[in-house]
Amino acid sequence: MLPILERLDPDSDRVDLLVDLVDRLRPRRARDHAYAIAQVRTLTQLLRGHPGQAWALRRHVTRLLETRRHTSLYSDVGILSNDGFFTELKTRIAYRVLPPALDELYLSDTLDRVLCRDDDYEWIRAVPNADWLELFDVVANAAPPEGAEVDADEPARAGKVVLAGLLDAIRTLSCRVCALGLEPRLIHAHREIEEVDSPFLMQNIEANKYLDDYGRLTAGETDTMEDARHLLVMLDQCEEVVQKIRRGALASGTSVALTYLLVALTQSIDRLRKLLFLVDTSGELPSAPTVDVEALANEATPPAEPPTSLRRAAAVDLAQELAEAHNTKYEIRGLLRDNVDLLARNVTENASRTGEHYIAERRADLGGMFASSAGAGIVIGFMALIKILISYQHRAPLIEALFYSLNYAAGFMLVHVLHFTIATKQPAMTAARIAAALHETAQRGGGRSSRRQVDVDSMAALVNKVFRTQIVAVLGNLATVIPVAWALALAWYWIFGTHLVTPAKAAHLIADSHPWHSLALLHAAIAGVWLFVSGLVSGYYDNKAMYTRMGQRVQQLRWLRRLLGEERRARFARYVEDNLGGLMGNFVFGVLMGTTATVGFLLGLPLDVRHVTFSSANFAIGYVGLGQRVDAETVAITFVGIALIGMVNLLVSFGLALWVALRARKVRFHHGLRLLQALGRRLREAPLDFFIGPRDLDDAAPATPRGIK
Repeated sequence: MLPILERLDPDSDRVDLLVDLVDRLRPRRARDHAYAIAQVRTLTQLLRGHPGQAWALRRHVTRLLETRRHTSLYSDVGILSNDGFFTELKTRIAYRVLPPALDELYLSDTLDRVLCRDDDYEWIRAVPNADWLELFDVVANAAPPEGAEVDADEPARAGKVVLAGLLDAIRTLSCRVCALGLEPRLIHAHREIEEVDSPFLMQNIEANKYLDDYGRLTAGETDTMEDARHLLVMLDQCEEVVQKIRRGALASGTSVALTYLLVALTQSIDRLRKLLFLVDTSGELPSAPTVDVEALANEATPPAEPPTSLRRAAAVDLAQELAEAHNTKYEIRGLLRDNVDLLARNVTENASRTGEHYIAERRADLGGMFASSAGAGIVIGFMALIKILISYQHRAPLIEALFYSLNYAAGFMLVHVLHFTIATKQPAMTAARIAAALHETAQRGGGRSSRRQVDVDSMAALVNKVFRTQIVAVLGNLATVIPVAWALALAWYWIFGTHLVTPAKAAHLIADSHPWHSLALLHAAIAGVWLFVSGLVSGYYDNKAMYTRMGQRVQQLRWLRRLLGEERRARFARYVEDNLGGLMGNFVFGVLMGTTATVGFLLGLPLDVRHVTFSSANFAIGYVGLGQRVDAETVAITFVGIALIGMVNLLVSFGLALWVALRARKVRFHHGLRLLQALGRRLREAPLDFFIGPRDLDDAAPATPRGIK
């Protein structure tokens, strides 16, 4: 490192040698924290032993800071632009392929050359703040060498440049918060803003007043100025509005655009607080958020006020934050993580509300679930017949896929309209309900997630209800789909004198469900994924219906009033708003089911779907097509295959839905073994109730809740 320091030109503002110096500090692997810490400490000792080189480095950095523009670094890096989510996503994708041109007139672009690796922030954060501050102190306090031209105003000029950049960034961020806070979609989500003075507007007024006073103070026109407490109060009120909108979105829905707006507001407000803490002259402001106090570790008694050491630690913390934000500014995963969380929460929240209808509490409810699923089995029996008839048309692959999709989509939507139940549609909804229950118990427990109380018995009771409801629904589907498909195939033979399917086709229909001689389980897993996707689609459109007030929009259609009349139009509008998610989820599921095999054919891949109810219907049709002469071994193996197909359908869709729902609610559950033990206790104590449920709700409650930590 010493040769690099010896080549430094104190009067140059070129960044090349600084790049080389940082390259010596940088470990080969960003996770090699020990190397980075050792290198920073080595540089500190080296500069302490060579004060002339330390002075040259200080003057070089000062010159570099004086010739760059600072504002964009503090106001833009780490904060979403006003372009919107999809424009930002497109920009990041484009810049990852071909980065934008740099202009070293701006400090943020200069930083791009110094921290050129995407993982530089990892080793920078790994170095303790105390080490960074020690290095900065050595450089800042270095005495000039003998004979060197000393500029007494040099440190003051650099400080003024940095301060001017911070103040300009505060003004820029305040104006941005004001503009975002007056966006129509935000006012639409929180109409109280129209009734009282908007805190977003008031904070901008306070910010301008504060900055004007600060300008008079630095110009020497006044000796004192008010601190930023009034401005911080306004920022608190702005943040309260953001939190209210987030909470209200769970009931009224949200959108990607609104979520993006809330994230940008939160980031801007947080950055404003940090900058205000750094420029404060009174020393009486509360601590900046997320200040790393590690720099104070060596102080026996931290100073009461002014908190100079705390402000130094806040400056290092902000520098590390800017380094990380700069390294990840084109990261797509981070953008998705920050902006899809609220929408994902709403989607799974709506799915969990739907999931409550798929959970039977009592034996009478199980009877209703059996009847509902039996009705769905009848519809699916006819859908299986229509699918076979479509295949006999021998259309072009894409036309055939279109007809298959229409058959599936129309059938599934009919099942929904008739309030029937397809068993495999339940897991995507019930998994979200279980995740919601886990989140509720965690919230009641309070404290950190690792210490929250989880009522395992209550959770076991819910899982038990889901299990027996699911079993009854599957049995209800199979109880009617097999007889209906068998009767339709037999009626076809009686009416037309020929079987619905040829013997070869019949054998193929039965062989498709063989558990190991075919790809039935793989295809069942694909169907499970589509079931999970349809659940997400359903939750998304339920959220969209609430957010866009779909019922009111439909009710405003004048031509619909002429067609249906006022009363029927109102009922239809309510039905659309309440059922849009279910209808769209079933439609998308039908399209996915109908196109998978065709896509596999076009790509030359063994893609297809196996659904437990359709596999059962195909077996019944194939059984009739072979003259009802199938050996017992084939029948047994086929039923084993159908059972495994159903299990894979359920497990894949349930597992994916539960994983997404838990992530959306930021809940982790580490008590799987104890949950299984609680289920085992319920099975031993009341085996009949475990499978068919209690007679009434009083019996359904767990006897003694057992909370664990």
